[in-house]
Order: sequence, then structure tokens, then C-alpha cells
Amino acid sequence: MREEAPLAADLLTRAQRGDDAAFAALTEPHRRELLAHCYRMLGSFQDAEDALQDVLVTAWRGIGGFAGRASLRTWLYRIATNRCLNARRDAARRPPQAWNVPGVVPPEPSRLGEVVWLQPFPEALMEGLGELPAGPEARYEQHESMSLAFVTALQVLPPRQLAVLVLRDVLGFSAAEVAEMLDISLDAANSALKRARAGLSARPLPAAPSAGDEGLVARFVAAYEAADVDTVVSLLTDDIFMSMPPMPFEYVGHDAVHEFLMMLFAGGRRHSLVPIRANGQPAFGAYLLGPDGLRHAAGLFALELRDGRIGALMRFESTVLPWFGLPRTLPATGG
Repeated sequence: MREEAPLAADLLTRAQRGDDAAFAALTEPHRRELLAHCYRMLGSFQDAEDALQDVLVTAWRGIGGFAGRASLRTWLYRIATNRCLNARRDAARRPPQAWNVPGVVPPEPSRLGEVVWLQPFPEALMEGLGELPAGPEARYEQHESMSLAFVTALQVLPPRQLAVLVLRDVLGFSAAEVAEMLDISLDAANSALKRARAGLSARPLPAAPSAGDEGLVARFVAAYEAADVDTVVSLLTDDIFMSMPPMPFEYVGHDAVHEFLMMLFAGGRRHSLVPIRANGQPAFGAYLLGPDGLRHAAGLFALELRDGRIGALMRFESTVLPWFGLPRTLPATGG
């Protein structure tokens, strides 16, 4: 441990003199957590990647003026948070997308969703997040704060409230540190946190995984691949929630989801599910058997498990599959 501080100081000195290799070595340990931070702030994996690149460019340009009054990590989080706030305030979010599933006419949705820009986050990029330092006031574990339900709930908060809650309750920065990061008063930071907590408490968040979850997921896969709608529905909570961003369609309750699945499997449509992990949750690459004998990518499904049942089912576009190392097509069998 005694060697790390001199090494970091040497890297900082070299980076401030224009050594890009030293800057890369200095910031590399923080890249993954900064990407996760940008994702929580923006809800979109693509936008988070873009924001991270902007953060690193801004940091490279400003490293010469870094005086060390706060830690480098805190300084980077300040840049990242403000970059994401600018993105939330200035850029138009992705608009809702029209229904685009060929051969399927959707039933009337229960409601239209707000957070149509939501995207899944690859599990591989979450490695090590649980080992990150968090302040004593942090309320959420790093993995819990990456769940799709949590990230969705964050997206409906006003930008400043979102930033304060993530910095305080997820990362554990002090109120004084957050006020300085956002250039606001301590009273304003505390007030924003109080309102953000109240807004977040109105939305249910997923429980921790339980011992029976693997069996539940296996039963879901078997039923889904067999197009056994009744069995799939029997595995769902009464208040099951199904969404499919960037399409705004949302279905709530057994009857609505049952009707949707009946339409999805109509005409002999059959799917194969390839297991992956997204946002700390079980997920699947879904492939539709085509007339050419190949299985074609149809999307990504992520499950939220709650009390021995499936409480939410989210479907994303097939364009996200390469982030998880999955191909666009698979052979008809095997693979």
C-alpha cells in the first residue's frame, strides 16, 4: 500500500505534463464505475458510453488544473455527473418507437411507458462494482442500484434530484461533497435528496435473489420455448409488469400479459432462449425460428424475480445482443 501513493503521484505529475499513457493508467481503474454512474444517470448504455468518452476528454483537457483538493476519483465523478446532467437537460431523449414485430398485431396496452430510452447493461461490465468503496451513508448496494427497476425509477426524477440521490445513497458521498460537486448550497443538496427519496419510495424495487430462483428461471425457459402460455403466466406475480422499450407498450396483470403472449406465439411462432445476465438479473437472447431453418435474433428479455415469481419482464431490441456477445442468427438446432 505504501508504494501506491507515490506511484499515483508520479502518474499525476506525468499526466499533467501531457503524458497520455500516464493519464490512461491514472483513470483506467475508474472507467468501469464511471460507466455505471453514467448509466444510472442516463438509463441508456449507448448514451453512457458516449458520456464516458466525453468525461475522459474533459478530464484530459483539465488534468493540468487538478490541484488535489479532492481525490482524483471525486474529481472524475464531478465531471461525469455534470456531463450527464447536461445531457439530461439539453438533449432530446429517444422518442417512442412504433410497433415493429413482423406478423404480430399487439393487443391494446395497459398503458404507455415513459422511459422508452431504457437499455440493458451487460453483466460482464459489472464485475468488481460490488468491491468499490462507498461512504457510510450509502443506502444501496452497487449491484442493487444497477437493476432495471432501480434505473427506471431514477429516470423519472428531476435531473438534480437524480444526481443527488445517486451520489449520496448509491456512492455514499457526503452532503458537503455533493453540494460542491453540483455547485449548490448544502441546504439545496439536502432538500433535493429528501424529495428524491420520497419519489423513489413510491416505486417497488426488486428483492435479493433467493435459493429457488434457478428453478423458477428454468421453468420459465421451458414453458416459453414450448409456447405454453398458461404455464408462463402461472410463474408470474399477480401484478406482473411487461415492457418493451423503445416501444412504449406496457402490459400489467395476468390477463393483459396472457393476451399479449397468445398473440406473440400465434401462427406457430417458436422461440429459443439463450441465457445471459443483464443488470444483475437473469436475461435471455431470444431467437425466432425462421422458414430458412435458422433462428433469427428477436430481442433480449430480462426478468425481475420477486417472492418466488417473475414480477417483471422487459423486452429490448435485438440490436443490443452484440453487447452481450450474442450473434444475429443461430443454427436451427444446437448452438
